[in-house]
Parts: sequence; structure tokens; C-alpha cells
Amino acid sequence: MADGSTLTKDANLFGGLEEQKPDALLALIGMCNADPRPEKIDVGVGVYRDSAGGTPILRAVKAAEKILLETQQTKTYLGSQGDAHYVELLRPIIFGDAGDQDRIVGVQTPGGCGALRLGADLIAKANPEARIFVGQPTWPNHMPLIECAGVKMVAHPYYDRDSRSITFDAMMDALNEARAGDLLLLHGCCHNPTGADLDLDQWKAVADLVARNGLVPFVDLAYQGLGNGLEPDAAGTRLVVEAAEQALVAHSCDKNFGVYRERTGSLFIKGRNRTEAGKVFGNLMSLARTMWSMPPDHGAAVVRIILDDAELRADWNTELQEMCARIRALRARLAAFDPRLAYIDGQNGMFSMLPLSKEAVVALRSEHGIYMADSGRFNVVGLSDESVDRFAAAVVEKL
Repeated sequence: MADGSTLTKDANLFGGLEEQKPDALLALIGMCNADPRPEKIDVGVGVYRDSAGGTPILRAVKAAEKILLETQQTKTYLGSQGDAHYVELLRPIIFGDAGDQDRIVGVQTPGGCGALRLGADLIAKANPEARIFVGQPTWPNHMPLIECAGVKMVAHPYYDRDSRSITFDAMMDALNEARAGDLLLLHGCCHNPTGADLDLDQWKAVADLVARNGLVPFVDLAYQGLGNGLEPDAAGTRLVVEAAEQALVAHSCDKNFGVYRERTGSLFIKGRNRTEAGKVFGNLMSLARTMWSMPPDHGAAVVRIILDDAELRADWNTELQEMCARIRALRARLAAFDPRLAYIDGQNGMFSMLPLSKEAVVALRSEHGIYMADSGRFNVVGLSDESVDRFAAAVVEKL
């Protein structure tokens, strides 16, 4: 038997690994943390911040955690489905009172990322030849999350950064090339990274295309309630899901409950009928078992307690409305600063994209301590009240 010291290069388990580029957002966080300037502005990280620049825990969440601490009797396993009651409480928030609810099954997942990956694995298992059409630009992690499962991605136009507008005609022309059974990855609301959402007429046009061509929507609904409110933010999702024979919706509570580190998500699937939906559910359980066996419980338990308690649910709604109002107020304030920023007020959610070159973004970082993605994407609600004008003035200099 060969001695361990005589291992050949071919026997080196990790010898074939290639160096990986560091995650751009994590690198940006590191640079910002290392910057000693007290006036630095972090609009790279996608978290809600209050007027003072903090990310507080919601009152309703704190209250629910206290209830959980005092009443939880066991830490035993829940199974691959996670908290089934949590999932059922989310159903009407996402889908309203739409018909065909018996054709929709859902499971808890580790955040929206887990929902996207579980959905991608289900697609790859169901049809290895499946294609999913993805508007550009999109959230940078969409492509690797879904491609990693082996699903073919087809890029199409969505937003033009220079004109600050959705390229809807070009988008629809590209989607007309999709074949029956192809999937469309759609941002349910608060588009990340652009903030530019489809209006209701455009959603209706997409829903008509889905119904006419037999397409399958895969909706990423990560920011419900942070654009224009819970109901308006679900309108597009409901339109395309109702129009489709089959659909997937990846949902996250991380943002609208402020439980980012708890990784609290869910995946819902609509089948052609109840029998197919049952088969889908069984496959979700099998796939989830191989990936995480059981999703983490704490965040889902907190959300369940809030949604199950009328007083806590009302307080959460109030806090969510306050968060939404702050985002809208910041957008209005930026838009009023300079006509070149006026488009920001017409967008939704936490993010917008500035038409800046990478060189300009780097200059903002070095000259003003302003940290944003190289693409010009910035977190609107990453601004504190005192930093808005300073941020806007620095940006306008570079436009």
C-alpha cells in the first residue's frame, strides 16, 4: 500500500479545484467595514434601515419571540415540509382568494434562496431539457442558483439603464420565442436590482402570453409589502399564476418581517390538477430531504405566531406600512434633489440603479465613502435621513 507521503498529483482530492472569484457583495461589505471614515455611506447591502441608519427588529417579531420562548415545548424535528401552518397562513397573503387553491402545494424553505434552488431542482428533475427565460439585468444570484441545478437559462432584455426604463416591447418580442413548457423567471414586485416593476397592464399582457403559449411562470416574490403594500405587490403574481396551468412561486419573509438571518422562505407550486399537485409535493419532500432535510424553524415559528394572532398581525401590518412609507419618502426626496434622479420616485422597493460607469462608482467609493455595487445598483433605504442630500449631491456630480 502506498505511503501517504507519496500521493501523486492525480490523487490529490482538491488538486483539481480552480480559484473562485470572491462574491462581489461580500467584498463590498468588507471594504465598507474596513473604511474608517465615520461619514461613509453603505447602500450596497440589501437590508431595511431606519432614519438613524439601523436595522431594528420589528416589535411584532420581538413579541412573537417572547411567546415562542415561553410556550415552545419541544425542539424535535418537524420534517422536510417544515412548519405546515406557517405555509398555509402565507397562502392567502400571496394568492388572495383565487380559485384552484387545491392545485397549489407549498413547503417551507431556508429563505428565498432555498425556494429558488428547490424549484430549480424540481424543474431539472421533471424536465432536463427545460429552459427558463430571465430578464436582464436580474439579481446576480439568480443565474448561479438556477444554473447550478442544470436548468438552461435564456437571457432576454428587461431594463435599459441609460434610459431608466423597462424595454417592454423588446422583452415581449423575446418571450414570444418561448415554447410551450418554457419557464419565465419574473420578479413579483420591487425588482432587484432596478426597482422598475411592470405596471398592471404589462402584467396582464404577460399573463395573456403565458395562457396563450402554455408558458410556466416562476415568480420570485421576495419583497412583498415594501413596494406599494401587500395586496398591490401581489397583483402581478396572482395574474400570471391564475393564467397558467402550472406555476412556481418562491416567497421570502426575510425582508417584510426583517428576519434576514433566520432564512424564512417558502415555495409554492401549482399543478394542472389536484393529483399532479400531490405528485409534485411528494417530489418536493424527496428533494428537500436530500438538501436540508428540514428547514430552520425559528423564523417560520415567529411568522406563524404573528399571522395567527390578530393583535400581532395588525402591529406587523402597521410596521410594514411604516417601512414602505419610509422607502417611498426617500425615493421622493432623491427625485426632488435633481431632475436626473426623478425616475427614482416612479420605481418601487429597496433598490434602484444609477446610470454610472464602474469608474464613477469606484470614484464615489474613494472620494466620498459611498459604497454601492459596481453596476450602479444602490439600496434606497440604506440611506439615513442625514445622508440623503450628501449622497445625492455626490452622485449627481458623476452623472
